[in-house]
This record gives sequence, structure tokens and C-alpha cells, in this order.
Amino acid sequence: MTNSYAHTIEPLDPQKPDHKFFNLKKLKDPRYGKTLPFSIRVLLESAVRNCDGFLVKKEDVEKILNWKVTQSQTVEVPFRPARVILQDFTGVPAVVDFAAMRDAVKKLQGDPEKINPVCPADLVIDHSIQVDFNRKSDSLQKNQDLEFERNRERFEFLKWGSKAFRNMRIIPPGSGIVHQVNLEYLARVVFEQDEYYYPDSLVGTDSHTTMIDGLGVLGWGVGGIEAEAVMLGQPISMVLPEVIGYKLQGTPNKYITSTDIVLTVTKHLRQVGVVGKFVEFFGPGVAQLSIADRATIANMCPEYGATAAFFPVDQISIHYLKQTGRDAEKLSYIEKYLKAVGMFRDYSNTAQDPQFTQVVELDLSTVVPCCSGPKRPQDKVAVSEMKQDFKTCLGAKQGFKGFQVAPERHDVRVSFQFNGAEYSLSHGSVVIAAITSCTNTSNPSVMLGAGLLAQRAVKAGLSVKPYIKTSLSPGSGVVTYYLKESGVMDFLSQLGFEVVGYGCMTCIGNSGPLPEPVVEAITQGDLVAAGVLSGNRNFEGRVHPNTRANYLASPPLVIAYAIAGTVRIDFEKEPLAVNSQGKEVFLRDIWPTREEIQAVERQFVIPAMFKEVYEKVEKVNERWNSLKAPSDKLYAWDPSSTYIKSPPFFDGLTRELQTPKSITDAYVLLDLGDSVTTDHISPAGNIARNSPAARYLTSRGLTPREFNSYGSRRGNDAVMARGTFANIRLLNKFINKQAPCTIYLPTGETMDVFDAAEKYQQAGHPLLILAGKEYGSGSSRDWAAKGPFLLGIKAVLAESYERIHRSNLVGMGVIPLEYLPGDSTESLGLSGRERYTVIIPPQITPRMTVDIKVDSRHFTHHKYKPREACSASEPR
Repeated sequence: MTNSYAHTIEPLDPQKPDHKFFNLKKLKDPRYGKTLPFSIRVLLESAVRNCDGFLVKKEDVEKILNWKVTQSQTVEVPFRPARVILQDFTGVPAVVDFAAMRDAVKKLQGDPEKINPVCPADLVIDHSIQVDFNRKSDSLQKNQDLEFERNRERFEFLKWGSKAFRNMRIIPPGSGIVHQVNLEYLARVVFEQDEYYYPDSLVGTDSHTTMIDGLGVLGWGVGGIEAEAVMLGQPISMVLPEVIGYKLQGTPNKYITSTDIVLTVTKHLRQVGVVGKFVEFFGPGVAQLSIADRATIANMCPEYGATAAFFPVDQISIHYLKQTGRDAEKLSYIEKYLKAVGMFRDYSNTAQDPQFTQVVELDLSTVVPCCSGPKRPQDKVAVSEMKQDFKTCLGAKQGFKGFQVAPERHDVRVSFQFNGAEYSLSHGSVVIAAITSCTNTSNPSVMLGAGLLAQRAVKAGLSVKPYIKTSLSPGSGVVTYYLKESGVMDFLSQLGFEVVGYGCMTCIGNSGPLPEPVVEAITQGDLVAAGVLSGNRNFEGRVHPNTRANYLASPPLVIAYAIAGTVRIDFEKEPLAVNSQGKEVFLRDIWPTREEIQAVERQFVIPAMFKEVYEKVEKVNERWNSLKAPSDKLYAWDPSSTYIKSPPFFDGLTRELQTPKSITDAYVLLDLGDSVTTDHISPAGNIARNSPAARYLTSRGLTPREFNSYGSRRGNDAVMARGTFANIRLLNKFINKQAPCTIYLPTGETMDVFDAAEKYQQAGHPLLILAGKEYGSGSSRDWAAKGPFLLGIKAVLAESYERIHRSNLVGMGVIPLEYLPGDSTESLGLSGRERYTVIIPPQITPRMTVDIKVDSRHFTHHKYKPREACSASEPR
């Protein structure tokens, strides 16, 4: 098809006439250069380049050009990103679905080999290591050995996928965390493909895909369902977003870390309200931030609710590409192209500032050291207030900032024996301290800061108590390289922060078991024990079932709280610890300044490191190289497999589109409150021994040691359906207690959620979920939509949704219904024990109003039994 904007095509370099680009300046439209935010310019370029009159039309280009007006009109536009990035846990289901699609196409007498990614896809295997071994010199090797033992079947399946499907590249396990590998290695910034230059852009199957926005590459997280559609060549249909301009000015205090800045920004933007919007950073303060700092801020984008957090490319971006060993020839055309199309930024030039929907400001000089918690990443707490804040949370009503511990139990202390010595725990005792997650391990300044702090702590005679589970899981091998070269790795090891693997670990719930005496002490005293981690998520039940309080902190602060052994400390007034000579050592005595850290970074974080690590990233893993994988184009499903199973999603697939049907007399499976996360809906951590998933795996001949995690079994729908709503911290109003249970309404029995859903399905009853605000917040987890679909849930009725989860529900045919403004379960007097009929017209459109009939006559005679047959106990 002819492109309506072919007249804008021209060579970037007259010496290379075959290498062309769409020059948006040749649109000769004043709206492009003077008003459009840089992030919207990326959407515009994609629309112009892909304008075929079918999937992308000329009127779509006009809508984007007219952003100043259309941003407030709920206008939908198509967007074709340049690539897709997948990570392990979400990548496996995508490959499973592609394999099942081939089977379905063959049944319909089609050509199965036509099912291939059209859009380039990179899959980084990163989410599979559990911290089973730490504080040992061979922890890394032992964890990686165990990883392969547990996950060989999945790895063989992925290796088959890399051969069977075109346009799919797989980065082997042990290489690092997907977002850090993307930042340091995979990001192109500008694509050169099919003799055309165009901006790098992407969608990824993890909500923290936004980390790449820090490098000036527009990207955000989508569900696996949307990602699969993009891989098949379909554009994303998106509402043209409002763009919040976030102006940075001032200079950070010399003791401030980028983590402190990002936690401050997270709380600020949560208060502003940026859900469903782009945030674009500008102002002179941006030049004070390295790309690693910007990427840290962009990484936390899901925590403040925005779709993207964009830092346009500037000279610091180009310097970062040089620092990370990118090819010199590519660097030359990246800068040249971006300047030619008006996408290169000079943050000191106010004439370049575009128009924004709204502008908010942050003076970096006002940022103070801080953490976030104890249950949500947006709940920032200044370090100076941590002791008092935890005390307040301890006695406050159960909630995001409360544990409801009786006042007389606030000072409970439980003694225990560990390795022949006696210790004690109390509320606030730190039992997990983890330097983990792409959010911070990608940032040399905070990682070297942690190393320098460890060096000074060891030299001051300080140590970490041996029962505290400490770990260091870098986002790539480059981190280990510069920590060793700068001489700080040995000091980290002496404090217990050994490298345990490369990938997402504690942050995703792969903390591994705590020492049994520690667990017994916590259980005996019903203690609110604490985890401190340099991650991005600290929702209830995510980090570890035995740490009810979890705080996000910079890597140096993780070490500080590990040494202190408690979060109930005021570092300004109390010593960090007393060394063996009886000397009090305060945190301020050993804390490195930004200038000291930057000096070490300039000396030791060099291009040669990145080149050496990434030149061999796809072939260095010998175990991966030796894996045998079938070469057939159709996958030979193994009926005995408990990891890989052909999903039922394509059963009954027809060539004709089916019309939607009304939902008649649905029961409510769960009555939930606000901020139900995808971790509540579809856990990623350990499989509890008394859960429905555990019973299923046991019936297949597995022992608890072989259960692995929910995340590792996302290729098996039978496990994942049983794991849906299996989080021990799920609070269902039907039973008014945290447990993965519900009431089977026809009889009044209390049982596991899966068991109740199975009984409803056997009886032919459709199901509904009632929920409050921000339903589905957290990770972009497609199983949080696939699981409910398999349980027979036809619709969710909530006050509001997280964007990605809402689109995932739509993709699975689960209708995301939203109360009219001002309405809620409580205001309408709904108990959840009614029957619901949702009337769906033949032609449905987004945001249309539908009628729901409620019948409350069925349950007036029931006496509900207390919870008795439910797997609510915590796994150890």
C-alpha cells in the first residue's frame, strides 16, 4: 500500500542515498516543532512511517499532530513499536501460546508456519533464580546449578522456540535482569532496518519496561496478550495520553542517592495523579542526573501509575552509549538522525520546552534520604522518621500503614539459638536484607556507594548478624566486574552480601527459605519482622511470607539496616552499631558522598567492561549451549510435563468472530477492597505446601522440594489456575480475614478459591468479582487475567483499574466493568451474596454504559460456616 507521507522520505546522509528516514519537519506543520512533547513525537513518527491507509490511517496522524486538542478527548490512535521485549516468566507463556496457535491453525487447515513474530522480539531469561544459598563463596554457582536443575524443561522449551520461530532472540539465563540487559545492550535508541532510520521504541511483558525511557527510548509494559498481538504485526490501540511535564531543578545534596530521588518522585506523582498519562522530564535539573539515575526514576513509573516516564535523548545519553561500548558508527547516525527530526534535547535550552498538559516541579536540593513502606512503594518515609513511623504502623489499624498489634505487645522479644549462639528478635527486626532488582543494580552510583559503605563499615569493625538473610543479585555481569575492579567486592562479601545470581530474586519473591530458628521465633512471637531491599515492589506477601513489613531502600541503606539489625533506629541520634572495641559508630561516620562515589565510577566503570561482558552474552553459558531441543516446527507436548502444557485458550477456535453474550445469574466469587494487586491475584513466589497447586503437583508425583515457584510454572495452566487468588495476604470481605479462601455461596462452606470456582463451574454458574479502587495494580502479569478466565470469571466490577491489567482482562474476554462515578459496593449496599445479570448488547464499545440486574432473594436463609477447610497457613 502507498504511504501518504512518502514525500517526507529523504536520505540522512547524501553520501548514503539508500539509507533514508521520514523527515517529520517536511510535514511543514507548526504544531510539530513548537507544541508536541518529545514522547508524542515518537508516536507521530511511527504513525507517519506506518501509514498504510488500513492499520494506520491519515486521520490517525492528524489526531496525533493535533495532540494539544485531542489529548482531552479520549481519542484512540494506533502505535506500532519497533520491537517487543519479553522476560522469562512472561516469555514462556507467550511461546506456549504461539506453539498452541500453530496447533490451532493446523486444525483449521491453515499453514502453522505462518505463525511467527513479525515484530522483532528479545526474550531475556532472568526471573528464575531463588536465593537458596547465600553467605557462601560458592553461592552463585550453587544457585545457578539449582536453577538449571529446576528449570531444565522450561529452558529446553525456550530453546526450541528460538529455533522454531523467526525474529525471536533469546538471551540465556545468568546474563542479568531483562531491563538492565535492555539498557546496557539491547537498546538501539535509533533503529536502522530495511534501509530506514527510525526511533527505537518497544513494549515489554513486564511493567518495569519503562526503565528504558531513561535512555530516551519510549517503552512501557503491556500484558503478554497485547505483546503477542504486537509480535504478530498488530498495532497497539491506545488512548492518546495527556503528558505531564515534570520539571527538575536544583542540585541534590551530597549525601543523597538516586533511590532517594526516585522514592520522592514516586510519592509526589502519586499525589499529582498520573495514571494512564505520560510523564516527560525537563528542566536544568535533568542534566544533573546520569542515565543510570534517569533509568532508576523511569523504572519506578508503574509505582506512580504513569504509562511512561520519558527522558528525551541528550548529550548525556550519547555519552552513556559510548560508556557502555556501543558501536561508534551507530553513535554517529543516532545523534545525526535525532537532530534531523527534532528529537534531540538540550535541557538547558528553554526554547525547546514543549507544551504539556500540566507542569509540576521538584527542587532536587529538597530531597532527603528515605525509604518506602511498609507495604507499598509510594509510601515514602524519611530515614529520620523511620523509627517513629514503624512504631505508629505497629499499633495502627490493619491496612497499608498498619499492623494492629496490641500496645502491650509492642516490645515483645523472642530469644532463639542460631549456629550455637543466642540471639533475639522483636518487632522491626531485619531478617532479610537484599541488594536486588533492576531498579538499583543497574546504577553504578548506588552500587559503588554500597561497596564504599561496606568497605568503611568493615574497617570500622562492624558486621551483620549471621541469621539475617543477606544477598547481592546484580542485574548484569558488568556490576560484578566494576565492584571487583574498584576493590569493594571483598568488603561486601565480608558483610554477607555475596553474589547469589544474576536476575530478579528477592524483589519478585524468590527470597528462598529463612533459617528455621528465625521462622520459629517470628511465629512464636507473632512478630512483624522486616525485610529491607533495593527493589521496586514491597506489596504484602510478595517478598517473603515471614516478613510482614518490607521497605524499599537504596543499596547503601540496605547495608546500614542490615548492620543495625532493625528498622526501629534513628540514625541521626543512635549509633549504627558498637564495634568490638566498644566504640559507637554512626552512619554519618561511614556514609560516602556523591562526589566520592562519582570519582570511583569515573575510574572503574569503563566501556571495555561492557564490551567484554556482552560480546559473549549469548554463548557464554555452557549449560545453555549443551541443552538439546527438538527442531520440529510444531511442539511435541509431553502429557507428563508439569512445566509446559498446551493451554485451553484456543480450544474451539473458529474462523468467524463470535458475538458477545450477556452474563446471567452470576455468583460473586470474591468481594475485595482497594489496591488488590496482581500479586494478590496471581502470586509469583513459592507454592504453599497445603495449597490447591501443591495438591495438584503432589498428585503428579512431585515432592515439595520440586514444587519450585508459581512464576516458573507459568507454562502450565493447571498450576496457574490453582494459584489464582492463592496469596496468603488476600483479604476477602466474605471471610473478613487474610487468607486465599472464599465462601461457596450455595452451601455456605468456606474453601480455597480454586475449589469454590471449580464447584461453580461444575454446576454451570458464571462468576463475578467485586472490587474497589486500583484493581490489578502492580506487575503487568498476564496470568492475573488468564487465571480468572480459567476459574470461570466472566466480569470484574470495580471502582477503577490499573491500565495494563484492564487491557489483559479485555484480551481474555473478562469484562472490566467500572462503577459509575461516586458508586461503590458500599454506597450501593451490595453484600456480594446477590446474583448478578450483566446485560451485554450485540455491539459493544469502550466506556459504554451497561445495565446490571441484581437479585438478592437467593441467600436470606443461609447460615455461613466459619473458615475451616482452607489452606490459609503460611508456607515456610
